[in-house]
Amino acid sequence: MRRILLVLANIVAVSALAPNGLEAQTATASLTVSASVSKNCTISTTPVNFGAYDPVAANATAPLDGVGTIVVTCTKGAVAKVGLNPGSNAEGTSRRMNQGAGEYLAYEIYKDTTRSTVWGNSLDTALDIPAAPNRNPRTFTAYGRIAAAQDATVGNYTDTVVATVNF
Repeated sequence: MRRILLVLANIVAVSALAPNGLEAQTATASLTVSASVSKNCTISTTPVNFGAYDPVAANATAPLDGVGTIVVTCTKGAVAKVGLNPGSNAEGTSRRMNQGAGEYLAYEIYKDTTRSTVWGNSLDTALDIPAAPNRNPRTFTAYGRIAAAQDATVGNYTDTVVATVNF
């Protein structure tokens, strides 16, 4: 019995000194992970709806104002410019709505509430948008005005203006 105990003690001692599988040799390497974020912008609009223009009374001496919106969503940090073309019925750079029978109603779209700075489609007249602080949509107002005292024919007038975001 003593001999068996001595053999068991030796086995325990040898196994305690032997390395286990978790203490094997190791090597390490770094894994590089990368990505790039591209600038991107999207654009959407809500119409400028002037309502009823009355050339005989209300708008004989006062212009008719309306507003629409341009919504731009850009990648954080992206700067942009938003341009508005002259519209599908323009005469030169003057915007006009058409009622389908060759009759027109002149109007303009401005960048400011005082309606003094025309919103156009060139480097000088497009709306400058500063760097996006985040990826949330930003809304910009398009201030429309139909000039007073136009001798307009009865009908429904429309125009299509293309809004473009350059980034």
